[in-house]
Amino acid sequence: MSPRKFFVGGNWKMNGDKQSLGDLINVLNTAQLHPDTEVVCGAPSIYLDFARANLNPRIAVAAQNCYKVPKGAFTGEISPAMIKDCGVEWVILGHSERRHIFGESDELIGQKVAHALESGLGVIACIGEKLDEREAGITEKVVFAQTQAIADNVKDWSKVVLAYEPVWAIGTGKTASPQQAQEVHDKLRQWLKANVSNAVADSVRIIYGGSVTGGTCKELASQKDVDGFLVGGASLKPEFVDIINARA
Repeated sequence: MSPRKFFVGGNWKMNGDKQSLGDLINVLNTAQLHPDTEVVCGAPSIYLDFARANLNPRIAVAAQNCYKVPKGAFTGEISPAMIKDCGVEWVILGHSERRHIFGESDELIGQKVAHALESGLGVIACIGEKLDEREAGITEKVVFAQTQAIADNVKDWSKVVLAYEPVWAIGTGKTASPQQAQEVHDKLRQWLKANVSNAVADSVRIIYGGSVTGGTCKELASQKDVDGFLVGGASLKPEFVDIINARA
């Protein structure tokens, strides 16, 4: 089995300005980052150019969303072609905030995944259950359905990172225990084995998101099926460096 390269994404969400993001970029550019960890920063679309121009080239940049076609009369949207034109290589799709605040369906997210991959972007595809779904015991059913809608639209899995983010843990300060995270990641890998292939199940990175901090990251990173993190609030702080180095 090929060892999976540890992957840490920072999702800045709708935060920051040129001053504060510039300060954060300086911290990241001057920090000692673990050489075997892939690092990606998800900037607001209006700052993609700024982030790409100023971040060290060893740190990749991601858009936080995109649309499912290259161009057209879609006011307020951005396309993978535009993202690539800014020198940006990744996009986050299906984040729970897109699903639950903006009403994006599994079907739409699948279409976006297909188009982003066809355009040559890497995709951080997000899945995860809400608290009532976990309490009802349907976590697997929910995340498998979300994963199916993504898998149906993927030809080349080498450009996909799956981000498991239990919605009840995002921004709430509640983190899934390392055991809870490992359990779902393991089930997802089994699902990929059964529904995609052994090779994809072994090679695809499944990262965890949901109130990851400098304090919780090391134990989470030690779980065998946790291949990294998608970090929200903490990615705007210097402790993001500690999270990047969780496996150091």
